[in-house]
Amino acid sequence: MNAFFLAVSYLRFHWARSLVLVLAVALILAVPVASRALLNAGEATLTARAETTPYLVGRRGSALDLTMAALYFGQERPPTLPAEEVDRIWDSGLAVPIPLHIGFETGGQPIVGTTLDYFEFRGLALAGGRGLALLGEAVLGARAAEALGAAPGDTVVSTPQNLFDLDGVYPLEMPVVGVLAPTGTPDDEAVFVDIKTTWVIAGIGHGHADVVSAEDLAAGETVRAGAEIVQFQRITPENIESFHFHGNEGDYPVTAVIAVPSDLRAGTILQGRYLDPAGSAQLVSPMRVVEGLVERIFRIRTVLDAVAAIVAAAALAAIGLSFFLSYRLRAAEFATARKLGAARGTALRLLAAETAVLLLPCILLAGGLALAVHSRADALVGWMLALGA
Repeated sequence: MNAFFLAVSYLRFHWARSLVLVLAVALILAVPVASRALLNAGEATLTARAETTPYLVGRRGSALDLTMAALYFGQERPPTLPAEEVDRIWDSGLAVPIPLHIGFETGGQPIVGTTLDYFEFRGLALAGGRGLALLGEAVLGARAAEALGAAPGDTVVSTPQNLFDLDGVYPLEMPVVGVLAPTGTPDDEAVFVDIKTTWVIAGIGHGHADVVSAEDLAAGETVRAGAEIVQFQRITPENIESFHFHGNEGDYPVTAVIAVPSDLRAGTILQGRYLDPAGSAQLVSPMRVVEGLVERIFRIRTVLDAVAAIVAAAALAAIGLSFFLSYRLRAAEFATARKLGAARGTALRLLAAETAVLLLPCILLAGGLALAVHSRADALVGWMLALGA
């Protein structure tokens, strides 16, 4: 007990050095456990999202970009395919197509244009307000509502992904009509609108505002319309009838189509219709794409474990060196103790007691950090995915 009393007294006197050692050792112990928990949670999140999505149809190209854009609303922008591909899947009778148009943002949150089938397919429920009903309306995911500080009755304004490619399109002001309940998926980060609303943002559809009033015409006033007159578009009950689209609807852009087959046989037949490598469209299985991504994560995990082991060894060596230097600096102190009658092993017992006293808070702190990360792993992974997006 005397050795522990002296150890505690010494560590309390040198509290700054003791605190640094405790934090260093705790981090060395916690980081490998926490990183493994985050990797496991990330793998589970990616896999769960892909498992619930049977097939994706998109323009032929990178299957990974198509999957990340359609499932996680990431920064990837695969080439679009014409909307007639949606009709082609409908007409086949093999699957229910759910189109997605992704490419715009509002306040840093992705705007996802889709149909009402998407909400049923993902099992999304409203926490407040109502669902989409009119052109130009928006329903916010749970975290998107927090990030934008918006609720039903407020409005959000779209911003283009590329500020240097405006194409003369003004931002669209959209009334928020509903907020979704949290799901712990990328849907929480999205701002959902009808796919035709994204076509309005893209400039394919637009309405005409009356620049000249009846009073101006009666008074013979000459009014010049300039770009500075309108700051953004707004769809209201008064002007919604004036909004229209140009060109053939089958040529309108769609980022991806989620294809939900009626059964396994229908899914197999549908896959066969996209086997032609010369075709402009491709059908991918998100699960296969994510499995390939997870294999890469396992390889990265091995490298991370090796790096963590090397760093931990170096850190422990540095801590051991600090104890050794502490022993050398206290040589005179231990010599005085021996002259006062202390046993020859007293110095070693003191060092062992100091190490034990230090290790206890290190283990408790490391365990607390690892437990905190493990309990919040899903939320942290969702935040990191959102940050990466």
